[in-house]
Amino acid sequence: MSEAQSIQWYPGHMAKTKRKIEQDLKLVDAVAELVDARVPVSSRNPLLATLIENKPRIILLNKSDMADAAETTRWIAAYKQEGAWALAVDCKSGKGVNGFVPLVREALKDRIAQWEAKGMAGRAIRIMVVGIPNVGKSSLINKLTRGGKAEVEDRPGVTRQNRWFRVGKGMDLLDTPGVLWPKFEDPIAGERLAFTGAVRDDILDVEWLAMRLLELLAAEYPQALRQRYKFEELPQPLEGAALLELVGRKRGMLVSGGEVDTLRAATMLLDEFRAGKLGRITLEKAGR
Repeated sequence: MSEAQSIQWYPGHMAKTKRKIEQDLKLVDAVAELVDARVPVSSRNPLLATLIENKPRIILLNKSDMADAAETTRWIAAYKQEGAWALAVDCKSGKGVNGFVPLVREALKDRIAQWEAKGMAGRAIRIMVVGIPNVGKSSLINKLTRGGKAEVEDRPGVTRQNRWFRVGKGMDLLDTPGVLWPKFEDPIAGERLAFTGAVRDDILDVEWLAMRLLELLAAEYPQALRQRYKFEELPQPLEGAALLELVGRKRGMLVSGGEVDTLRAATMLLDEFRAGKLGRITLEKAGR
């Protein structure tokens, strides 16, 4: 198997965002952290845990429609064992999003009771929405507000400033730009974020990335490759270059001389994985 390469992407606005989150935490009652249900470990920014400290946290496993349903259930159970609140959602379609407000109220029920005892019944709950780039924060806000006001685009780094949004009469959401961290200590985490589109493709070796993804899928979800690309058998050993070549041939991506256009094949593979066309896949398992 080819070795993981170091992937780094920390634009200047992310350092500014980190400082802004630190300043604005005093304005909110809890934090809603969106993670990618396909990579629940790699898509959680370790810096956020330090920044958030003792604020109640609600973890939303977004893009759950593209994740292995059984694994998502295991992740929710694991978060509950840690004392966290968690919910599987698909912010694009809105599936599961209606459970967000009740879950927030459950997480803050003691705080709400204190407000009511002080004559502050009806005080708006203030929630900061955080997460890495392209994880679905703006889509969540648009579904909750029904106003379509937050920027939504299928590329990382679109939201560049903090903004407040009203959810009904009882909740305000603070949207924040996506924040990665200055250095991925684990190259595997950077790689898996790149698989899902959290890192800009124009700084990546797309062919190498596709080879790494193919090796992982061949080991964990071989049937998904067989079904999508009509493989009779996977080549042995499960080596990325051979797998990418086979994918390109199956799709007829040939150039003069009968050679495979591996860049085109790699781009297609990553696009299809990110669109969920290979099936429901979770690359990080609970308990491992």
